[in-house]
Amino acid sequence: MALETDVSKKNKEFETLLNEDFKKRDFKEGKIIKATVSEIGKKHIFVETGLKSEGAIPIEEFRHSKELEKLKVGSKIDVYLEKIESYKGDIVVSREKAKRLGSFEKMNKAFEDQKVVEGIITNKVRGGFIVNIDSCLCFLPGSQVDTKPIKNMDSLMNVPQKFLCVKLDKARGNIVVSRKAVLAKTRDKELAKILSKIKEGDIVTATVKSCLEWGAFLDVMGADALLHVTDLSYSRVDKPASLLSVGQSIKTKIIKIDPQTKRISCGVKQMHPDPYENLEKKYLVGKIYDGIVTKVVDYGAFVKLQEGLEGLVHQSSLSWTKKNIHPSKILSSSQKIKVKVIELDVSKRRISLSYKDTQENPWTAFTNKYKTGSVVNTRVKNIADFALFVSIENSDFDGMIHYKDISWQETEESLKKFNKNDSVKAKLLEIDTEKEKIRLGIKQLEKDPFDFFLKKENKEIITATVVEVLKNGIKVSVGNDKNLIITIKKNQLAKELEDCRPEIFTKGNKVDCMIVDLEKEKRKVNLSIKELEKHNEKIAIKKYGKDGSSSGAVLGDILGKVFKSKKKKEKK
Repeated sequence: MALETDVSKKNKEFETLLNEDFKKRDFKEGKIIKATVSEIGKKHIFVETGLKSEGAIPIEEFRHSKELEKLKVGSKIDVYLEKIESYKGDIVVSREKAKRLGSFEKMNKAFEDQKVVEGIITNKVRGGFIVNIDSCLCFLPGSQVDTKPIKNMDSLMNVPQKFLCVKLDKARGNIVVSRKAVLAKTRDKELAKILSKIKEGDIVTATVKSCLEWGAFLDVMGADALLHVTDLSYSRVDKPASLLSVGQSIKTKIIKIDPQTKRISCGVKQMHPDPYENLEKKYLVGKIYDGIVTKVVDYGAFVKLQEGLEGLVHQSSLSWTKKNIHPSKILSSSQKIKVKVIELDVSKRRISLSYKDTQENPWTAFTNKYKTGSVVNTRVKNIADFALFVSIENSDFDGMIHYKDISWQETEESLKKFNKNDSVKAKLLEIDTEKEKIRLGIKQLEKDPFDFFLKKENKEIITATVVEVLKNGIKVSVGNDKNLIITIKKNQLAKELEDCRPEIFTKGNKVDCMIVDLEKEKRKVNLSIKELEKHNEKIAIKKYGKDGSSSGAVLGDILGKVFKSKKKKEKK
């Protein structure tokens, strides 16, 4: 019993001494410790750490890094202490985690110092790539691969590249790196050397790298430079590719170096004299010059006066008569023409030209030949909702015949009588040379039927002929003129309301009616049978009223005498 007590006491003393030794060695889980290789097996590498037992590390943790080839018994390596004692009583260590943690610490140091590190792009992931930097897996965003877009990444995969750590999250163990930042630093250094050798105003030899819609990128001594399309030529250039090609060597002038962005702007036209200098002395407003059509557009045509100097002939200045056709129907590219300078604006670098002013104004010839009131032959070109558009024979002019000038009835229905290409005789009503418009009329070829009322007065009695019976009245012709048609409203057909019935009238009936509301200047008149009956009633009462009252005659008898008396007069 005493012996057992002594053994137990010694074990406790040993454990105490061992724990104190562990404390001195600072063995803590989650730390990297030194270990010695004690055995290299087929599946595991065994290491001594100074703890109670050996640690076993899967051999796969060494193979992928080729470390196994150099490893031997007695080799000193760093391991990650995961557990001092597992459920089996063994220690758990990892070489892989040790290397990762070590690499993470190195990356953290590199991040703090902004030091460039080397790694390999291993594979593509969503939004970017995975980069292996000394067993530390980092994320490379797609936007941080290069300073310019790269279509094919094959040349960069699995090849050592330089990176800069731009973001590091210790808590999550996330690392973001950038290749672009390294290239930018290198580029800035190289660019600074190049910029020290050139200055604004220098003429250099450059190589065309690419052509875009708005310009071209050049290589100037190894630096990128921009040649904008407006700096290619004083003449208008639609596309840089029409003058430049990739790989072409050209002379260009350094026109600007931005000190902030280090951007270089070049120009080709700046190596030549500006054609707009002293422009007012070279070209005078009102004078005619030779030119060549360079381009026809929807709104006109561009004409070259000399190399680098173009003006615009607006659509309105192309032709005296052809207003609604495309400029390509008048002019064509490369055509040699004469143009008149109508405006010079040096500040806006703009020249306005006229093509029509170099030709005789046909309006002058037309007004000399035709006067207002002249009768001309026309041909229908187009029929609109409100008018006929006609070409005037033996001239280059078109005119308009409004529907109100077709017939004295002045209804849109008159347009339906015409077809395209119909020959029509018309009278010239108006020639407006300023607005370049001609108005014609057809009805003016005939006498105005309203002249019938010129010598008439209100309350005058006339005879009309029924030409049409309507639901709300009747249409009558006046003065034996088929063109003078007037509608008598239903409420004006009789004095008594029950007699206001259009159906009692038939086409061809002669009816007496009274002129009411006659306005000669406005060509307005109304006719009324009702007012005539009232008028006749007043006359009958005035003439027969006294005798009628003494003999017991009624109003109907009195009116009967009036009508009989009127019929006798008509027979005579």
